[in-house]
Amino acid sequence: MNLRCVGFAVIALALGAGAQQQNPSDPSTSKKQADADSQQSAPRFAPPRSDSVQAEALGSATGQSSSKDTQTDLAPPDDDAKAHPQSPAAMAEADAEILGGSSGISEFHTWDPHRAAKSIEVGDFYFKRGNYRGAEERYREALRYKDNDAVATIKLAASLEKLGILDDARLEYESYLKILPHGPEAGQAQKAIDRLKVRAGETKSP
Repeated sequence: MNLRCVGFAVIALALGAGAQQQNPSDPSTSKKQADADSQQSAPRFAPPRSDSVQAEALGSATGQSSSKDTQTDLAPPDDDAKAHPQSPAAMAEADAEILGGSSGISEFHTWDPHRAAKSIEVGDFYFKRGNYRGAEERYREALRYKDNDAVATIKLAASLEKLGILDDARLEYESYLKILPHGPEAGQAQKAIDRLKVRAGETKSP
């Protein structure tokens, strides 16, 4: 009698435990099932891993690089000449202006302080020997390689004064004072400006 009761009790407990595990109304069971469903349906935004890509699935076509070395097609469209018949003339006019047209630029020099210094050195050689025209050319060359160079500017002014080109010489002395208002040659430049003003007044007087 007792054994039979015990047996029924064990069976009842087992059935109850199984029913509890399969009970769909259990909150914890519903939450776990919902989480599993959401993980399966949620989109994946992460890029595929390189070790999971199949090489044979990529095909044999050559792809385009995303680097800055990628070439861009700059050729005009096929109908460009017909749609814009004046463009060759406009381009030629622009090139002419850059290379010596209305801008007055006849040649280009890169920024080269070393060559500017060498030009000043050669200009000094000419100046000491009284070749003021050669000195002027070298000092101008130095200013093409290094614009607003104070040394080349005041030496150019001195060369122009020696050549009797007084107005240009005065402008170069004034340019030096704009570059170095308190430079080592500022006093000399100011005296030269005053001297040239007097000479200009003498030449204008009857």
